[in-house]
Parts: sequence; C-alpha cells; structure tokens
Amino acid sequence: MSQKRCYYEVLGCARDAAPEDLRRAYKREALKHHPDRNQGDAKCEAAFKEVNEAYQVLSDAEKRQVYDQFGHAGLEGGGMGGGMGDVFSHMQDLFSEMFSGGGFGGGRSRRGGDLRVQQRLKFKEAAFGCKREVVVHAPTRCDDCGGNGAKAGTKPEACGHCRGTGQVSNSRGFVMFTTTCPRCRGQGAVIKHACKACDGHGVVEKPRKVTVTFPAGIDGGQRLRVSGQGMAGPANSPAGDLYVDVDVEEDPRFERDGADVVTRVHVSFTDAALGAVVQVPNLEDDASTHPLDIPAGTQPGAVFTMKGQGIPRLDGRGRGALVVAVQVDVPTTLSSRAKTLLADLDAELRGAAVSGTSGVAGAESHRKVAAGK
Repeated sequence: MSQKRCYYEVLGCARDAAPEDLRRAYKREALKHHPDRNQGDAKCEAAFKEVNEAYQVLSDAEKRQVYDQFGHAGLEGGGMGGGMGDVFSHMQDLFSEMFSGGGFGGGRSRRGGDLRVQQRLKFKEAAFGCKREVVVHAPTRCDDCGGNGAKAGTKPEACGHCRGTGQVSNSRGFVMFTTTCPRCRGQGAVIKHACKACDGHGVVEKPRKVTVTFPAGIDGGQRLRVSGQGMAGPANSPAGDLYVDVDVEEDPRFERDGADVVTRVHVSFTDAALGAVVQVPNLEDDASTHPLDIPAGTQPGAVFTMKGQGIPRLDGRGRGALVVAVQVDVPTTLSSRAKTLLADLDAELRGAAVSGTSGVAGAESHRKVAAGK
C-alpha cells in the first residue's frame, strides 16, 4: 500500500496556514483536479479524493492538532470517524460557490480568454508616451450571428436536458452532485441552425487593430492591460483582456536609469583644461541641444546633472535628470609644433624649466626623464 502524502503538501500550503488560506488552497486544488474538468483521467480523480481528504482533516481544528502532532498515524483507529457529515457539508458549501460562479459552466456566462502581444517602442516614444495600433491575431466575435452561433433569423434555444441551467444534478447516496450538462456543455442553450460564417462557434479568426495608449515613462519589461480586448467570450459573454509586453529600442545617444538618462559628451583637452560651453543632446527635441558650462580643470569622467531634463515619471511626479558624463579626447596624432607646445606646457605645469631643450628635443628629454633614463 502506497504511503500517504503530507496533507499540507497535497493542498500546497504551509503548516502554519490560516483557516482561510486552507480554504483557498482547497478550492484551487479541487477546481484543478475536479472530474468534470478531467473526464476519464484516473489520476485527477485520485488527486481530487486526496484533496478532499486533506481538507476534511485540516479544516477541523481538533483533527488538525492531532495530525500536526502524530501525523497520519494519529488519525487511524477511529480518528477519522464521525466526520463524514462534516466533509459532505463543507464540500457542498464550497462547490455551491464554484458552480454558482460559473466555474464549470452554468450560472453566469464565462469570460473570454486573455491575449498577450509584444510591442517595441522607440526610446523617445517610451519616454514621452505615444499611441500605437497593435495588430491582434485571435478569434473575435462573429459579425453574422452577433456571437451567439445561430444562423441569422434564429437564436439558440434553451437546453431541454438541463432546462437552460447548464448543470445537471445526480444523487449518489445521500449526496447531490452537480455537474456540467453533457448536451449543451454548460451553455444552457443549444443551436439547431448553426451560423455558416463561424460554424456555430460564435467567433471567427481574423486580425484586428487595437489602439493602445502607452503612458510617458513606461520602460522595457513592463506590461499594459487593455480591458475587454482579449478573446471573445462564449455566447456573448464578456471578452478577456489584452496584455501588451513593452520592449524599448536602444538609443545611441542615451542610456536609461529609471527616470534618469545618461549621455556622454566629448571635449578636447584644452576645453577641459580652460573651460568651455558644450552642447548636450536634448532628449525631447532632436533638433536642439542644451548648453552646459564645463568649468576649467574638468577631469575625464566628470559627471554633471541637469535636473528636470530626463524622463517623466510614471506616477506623474515630475521628470528625472539628464546626467552628462564628460569624456576628454586625447589626440592620437600630433604635428611637430604641437609636440613642441605640449612639451613646453608640460615643463611649465611641472614648474621646472628644462634648460637647453625645447621643441621635439624637449619632449624627448621629458620622455627619458619619465622613463628613468
């Protein structure tokens, strides 16, 4: 005989789970393994029984205390006795909630399925928001029949087997079990004359465009939900939702860090040493720039922050900063005169005159001194 699994493992919850957490776990697992959803699946039927047994014990405070202390052995020899009325009671209570809510058909109509698409935005579009038409390829409500699946001029008729409820009840012993009607499959109605355009399904496969508004400040990896733009529900029931996953193109001028953007400006050695006004790319307007005053003695890698020039925050509380990183360009080729001037400048900056040397000779002398020759 196989060893029983831990009841907490069966329900997928922790040992210190509150009664309401146990109840939610039971409903989840019972729905997952219910025979009506898994017809002919012996494994699901066995799992369904196991779930009911686990909840019957853990929902009873006394039995749970015994189980926590002694495990399955503590419930043997009468430990489970006298509780059958309780198990049927809570089963009836929970499944009445499931069925009345349309969990397996019947009651109110079921909602259509959700759809998921990906949309790539440009850096500037994500920063300042935009509207895009997203093409969705999915089943949509049939225009010929209005989504009810019946031929024009006719309409679905109430199912005679379940009397339009979508459910049938069967007595097993002294317990009444409610299941999905096998004739109408829970719809509560049957179609005698099917619509030719959709073959009675109420939906047809065709592409459609959905206008999606992307808010300013959205970033790659985030997701938008567009209510009611998913798959059409059966028999004119509400449609599902459309989820749009956002991807953002890279921009060669900017790097994003939340609401802040980083850009790099190149300055010459003399501008860094003497100071200058440089032009910084404008995130909002490609045709314009921001003037930035670089002070004398600016070092390579220096960072300047321009507040309020970054990306608008999603919560609407202002904008981030434009962070400017300075890169000092060192010339790779020098004329003889440039070498002479640099050598003289080096001597001046070091505060030591190099007597008898100047020009290229002075530069060569400096290199030898630096190399320890």
